[in-house]
Amino acid sequence: MMAQSTIMVEEDLAEIKSLCAKLHRDANARAVILVDRNGQFITGHGEVEQLDITSLASLTAGTIAATSGLARLIGEREFPHILHEGERDHLHLSLVAQRAILVVMFDRNTTLGLVRLRIRQVTRGFEEVFAVVGQRERTERPPSPLAGITEAEIDSLFS
Repeated sequence: MMAQSTIMVEEDLAEIKSLCAKLHRDANARAVILVDRNGQFITGHGEVEQLDITSLASLTAGTIAATSGLARLIGEREFPHILHEGERDHLHLSLVAQRAILVVMFDRNTTLGLVRLRIRQVTRGFEEVFAVVGQRERTERPPSPLAGITEAEIDSLFS
């Protein structure tokens, strides 16, 4: 099942960028990236330019989807945090407000404990932004462009 696309206004994105910058700085991470559950890049901070962001975003969403399936198989609702440890670099993935995936890339210049602590400290801020976004989507979503079309008009298009 596809996750709903996230629609943000400029103020939402500015707040999310600020939270990513804070996490990048406070966790001493190489990069902080936020993607939606569909695999669309939202924003990032740090060493993002050297990454294939499109692939990273889509693979991250796939990882979360696969891991969610594994969790359900063993009776868990989900695994909210995933760690990929490499020789040099590591990726910490975490779900944010059930709508986005926070990716923190870090190396030996920081510790997993510090990364997790700093993620916990900014998570509430992300949740607040996504709560506002969700509320706006529920109350301000424009009507479907097809809402005013009658069956007769549709038939006339194909005759």
